[in-house]
Amino acid sequence: MINRVLIRIKVVQLLYSYFLVQNNFSVQSPPSAPTKEKRFAYSLYLDYLYLMVSIAESINPRSRISPLYETRFIQRIIGDNIMKSLMSKYSGGRCPLERCVDGLCERIKESAIYKNFLKDPKSDSKIWPEIFRHFISIDPQISAIAERYDNYSLRGIDRAKEMVSSTFVDFASSQDNITDGLADLNASLSKARELYFRLLLLPIDITYQREVDLDERRHRYLKSDEDMNPNPKFIDNELVKLLNEDEEIKEFIQKNKLSWLEQNRDVIRHLLKKIIESELYKEYMADPISDLHEDCEFWKKAMRNIILTDSEFLETLENMSVFWNDDLEIMSEFVLKTFRRFEEKASDPACKIKEAVLPMYKDSEDAKFGRELFEVTVKKHSIYRGYIDEALNTKHWESDRLAYMDVVIMVTAIAEILNFPKIPIQASLNEYIEIAKSYSSSKSGSFVNGLLACVITNLKESGKLRK
Repeated sequence: MINRVLIRIKVVQLLYSYFLVQNNFSVQSPPSAPTKEKRFAYSLYLDYLYLMVSIAESINPRSRISPLYETRFIQRIIGDNIMKSLMSKYSGGRCPLERCVDGLCERIKESAIYKNFLKDPKSDSKIWPEIFRHFISIDPQISAIAERYDNYSLRGIDRAKEMVSSTFVDFASSQDNITDGLADLNASLSKARELYFRLLLLPIDITYQREVDLDERRHRYLKSDEDMNPNPKFIDNELVKLLNEDEEIKEFIQKNKLSWLEQNRDVIRHLLKKIIESELYKEYMADPISDLHEDCEFWKKAMRNIILTDSEFLETLENMSVFWNDDLEIMSEFVLKTFRRFEEKASDPACKIKEAVLPMYKDSEDAKFGRELFEVTVKKHSIYRGYIDEALNTKHWESDRLAYMDVVIMVTAIAEILNFPKIPIQASLNEYIEIAKSYSSSKSGSFVNGLLACVITNLKESGKLRK
């Protein structure tokens, strides 16, 4: 019932907010009043960080895959401007500490710390503080090399180690809080499910309100013949009876305490009035034929042409949940599909449909799709943003001038293309191009299409994309 189209939209929306509001982590800046000791400590501090990046790049237990390099700490380090400058500097000559990389890698690979990390790579927030504490900070070769730095002092070494420790603390306090992000995603998907049941509840509550109104008219002091003998066709609608008797609908409504009549009776009265005044209602009530098919057709048309286009109802939904503007189109289609399923199930004894109400997800893969897409996009955001920057024609468009929503859409698209091999590349491209058209600028669709095509070409040429 919640399909991948809606999941992708929600993941992109939440990632956009997530990346904007997350606390910024950065490498420590140079000391403002540098003494000789502070200059030495800062230089060693940066080289410690560079050494960790080198170790991460050097340990490759599987072809083309380096789990240490893909940890969030390393990705945030290599994305920092100070570190970018340092890496550019050392591209023309070795960092003094690089000669220690091979020996450190061998010891790290044999350690319980690293082996436990490989069993649970999601625990990547702890691995680098442990590597630094148990290997780098106590390595005698590193200490010997540090003695040859300008302005060397023992206090400077202690200061450099303290700066690394502070950087770990800063990262831990500002790192991407995936737990909160996933909670927001789950809440948004749950609200979409609630909207589905609220829309299914509308015909039930509107019909009940009509029953109440007819009963009140029967008890008026001055009654007409129509008051005493109203046409019961509307309140005897077979689809409404099926909806009202369905156990899954009843269970969800009771569990979540949903009721338009108790919570928004005014909007129910308004919608009932709009329906009664419509030509659809007049034609339906005048037709002597009364069967399930006609009853279903009436409510499908009423939902599509009256309820879902009513500005007062749409405003009510918007006030009830910030999620529902984006959910309504998809959820309303699923509601109409559910009406058809009720008709098919009740009309045909041989019908294969076991339950007319749609499940929350089509299958287990859809159920975990949003979570996995969100997690991998957050974890590898810097890598995928790098692919975008590589593909940009900087003569025509600078990286920092990209619309941020376009960046989030493309990063998410790359995450899906690289990590969900069962989904065809073109299917992913089409979905994210449509999201760009709807949620970014007017030119975003064609721009995202062209840039993603270039990224995909580069990834295939480099062997990083094989599907």
